[in-house]
Order: sequence, then C-alpha cells, then structure tokens
Amino acid sequence: MSLKQWADNGWLRVHASSPQEIEGLLSIIDRDLRDAGASGISADWRFGIAYNAALKLCTILVHASGYRPEKTLQHYRTIAALPQVLGETKREDAGYLETCRIKRNTVEYDVAGAATDQDASELLAFAKKLREEVLAWLRQHRSELFTKGRS
Repeated sequence: MSLKQWADNGWLRVHASSPQEIEGLLSIIDRDLRDAGASGISADWRFGIAYNAALKLCTILVHASGYRPEKTLQHYRTIAALPQVLGETKREDAGYLETCRIKRNTVEYDVAGAATDQDASELLAFAKKLREEVLAWLRQHRSELFTKGRS
C-alpha cells in the first residue's frame, strides 16, 4: 500500500516540508546520536535516545514525501513508512525499529532495566547507518529540502 493510499485511509495527511523543518529534525538527530553514545547514562536512556534519532530519521522520510502521520499510531506509522519510501529492502529494518519501539515504551513507561548496553549500542549503530541512507535519499530525491554543507 502506498503513502497516498495511507492518506486516503486517513492515516496520513498532506504536509509541505521545508529546508528549515528538515534542518531542525537533523539537528535533533545529530544531538541524539551524540547523546546516545555518551558514557554515564543508563542503557535504557541511551536506547531511548537512539530510538528517538531513528524515529526522527523516519519522520524526515515521511515529511519529505509530502505527508505527516495522524496522531493515532503516529510512531508505528512513521516506522512502517520506511520501506514505502526507501524500498522493500527496508522491511526488515522497519521490523527491527518496531521491536525497538515496543522496548522503548517498556523502558519509558513500565520498568527500568529492560534495555541492555548491547541493545543501546546496536540501535545507535543502526541509527547512524540509517542517517547516511536518509541523507543520500534526500540528496537524490528532495535536494531542495537539503541544506548545503550538511554531511
């Protein structure tokens, strides 16, 4: 199902992104990638920060594609859009992020200690790789939204 079909179903609404919006999201991502790698922070917190970076990367893809998720199931739909934008080869990555979303909710709302240092490091490495893929996609498909000089 395409993002347009999702919008027709009421799951997304039309959204006009801007270079300022994308730059703002990238600044959050860069901060979160830096903070998720910091020492002295619990694995749960590092995991949550790395999750936020990955979620914002998916948000960039949705916004740059001309849509914004409706409030209901916002994180779920933002993650599920990953293969819709980057291609079917990213379906497994979306599944991984969905698993991370559930774990992030557990450590955020239910119990401390559910994320390990390995979980946090793995998600951080994933988010860093995804950042490069999202930047490459922006350069190729929506260069008008990409701030010059951003690496």
